Amino acid sequence: MNKKLWQKDDVVLHPSIEKYTVGEDFIWDKELFLYDVEASQAHAKMLEKIGIISGEENEQLQTALGEIKKDWEGGKIEIKIEDEDCHTVIENYLVEKLGDVGKKIHTGRSRNDQVLVAMRLYMKNKLKEVKKNYLGLAQKFFNFAKSHEQIPLPGYSHTQQAMLSSVGHYMASILESILDDIDYLDSIQKLIDKNPLGSAAGFGVNIPLDRKNTTENLGFASIQVNSLYCQAGKGKYESMMMEGLSQVMMTMSRFATDMLFFTSQECKYFSVHDNIVTGSSIMPHKKNLDVLEIVKGQAEVISANQMMLKNLNNGIVSGYNRQSQLMKKPLFESIKIILDTIEVVGVVLKGIKPNGEEIKSNINKDIFMADYANELVLKENLPFRDAYKQASEKFADYEVDVENNLKSKVSLGAAGNLDIDSYKIRIDRLTNSLKSTTI
Repeated sequence: MNKKLWQKDDVVLHPSIEKYTVGEDFIWDKELFLYDVEASQAHAKMLEKIGIISGEENEQLQTALGEIKKDWEGGKIEIKIEDEDCHTVIENYLVEKLGDVGKKIHTGRSRNDQVLVAMRLYMKNKLKEVKKNYLGLAQKFFNFAKSHEQIPLPGYSHTQQAMLSSVGHYMASILESILDDIDYLDSIQKLIDKNPLGSAAGFGVNIPLDRKNTTENLGFASIQVNSLYCQAGKGKYESMMMEGLSQVMMTMSRFATDMLFFTSQECKYFSVHDNIVTGSSIMPHKKNLDVLEIVKGQAEVISANQMMLKNLNNGIVSGYNRQSQLMKKPLFESIKIILDTIEVVGVVLKGIKPNGEEIKSNINKDIFMADYANELVLKENLPFRDAYKQASEKFADYEVDVENNLKSKVSLGAAGNLDIDSYKIRIDRLTNSLKSTTI
């Protein structure tokens, strides 16, 4: 059995203590393995630069780290509970391959800043993946909104028909929410794009580490300077990311809730393709859009994970605390949920189609009463409150043309003036920004 990195004698840790303290960390560290290899490569280059290791030793370490990457990707390496984490596996591999040269890789660093930098690299990469996929979904909502811009749809207030909207108007509301979510994720990425490597256990080291060098080699925008804050900030950056993911799920949950209502037998505003619904084991007629019910449920899971991660880091003493390893599960699980949700919502969007005539037949005439009041303001120069009263009293004789009414909504952002192409400009800007982002 390989020794643990902290083990100084032959005393074996009690298996119950080992099982409880390691928990699922050795499983979740599969997500971090390659990022830790990348950080180790950068650290070795820096150690050569400051004269701790020779050029030949750095070459040996780089070669061995390249080999462990290939072995990992080829399924030849695994993390076992007795290893504790990916950092132990990597260092033991280097020692086995290179002897004393492998032992030098840990000079000037701790497992604490190893996991910090691996997590930071992981979050940067996953944020980019989420933004890329979410931007693809934004394009789908843009296309849907533009294609069905003029199809009327009742707008709701207090779950009652309120005023006339349109399919394009509704879909553009989801689209704009998505684009705001992506802008928010961008701001989070800027905040977390800081290198914690070189902070060691939170108190620095008496070796002149070149943190600028590792920052540049790892593609970080800047250095997280204070070594204690690097450790004390663990959980803060993950919490920021969870807030961004939570915002994404708020948008997806709203779409899911609305679509479950709009596709109900009481509304029938949208037809649904059979390949996105499930059935009932007892009721042959059922066609259940339960994928969207799961979306709503997963939004609650993300919210719970966000709270769990925050609570794990509340009221702890500055420095490293072991419970911080429990943050991996809620974060990694949430990222997978987000990516899966973005994918299935795109599939749902492709599988629905507005039923124009069905929608029109379900529109309650009363939703045009506010428009009648506004017409009286414009045509008869009445104060709005007087027009409001007259509209209610005389509305029975008011004739409605749904299409013309829709076109009359000329205020910016209303159903008759969506300014739909402005969203395309935002999509293109975000696309270009994403292309220029480095990991």
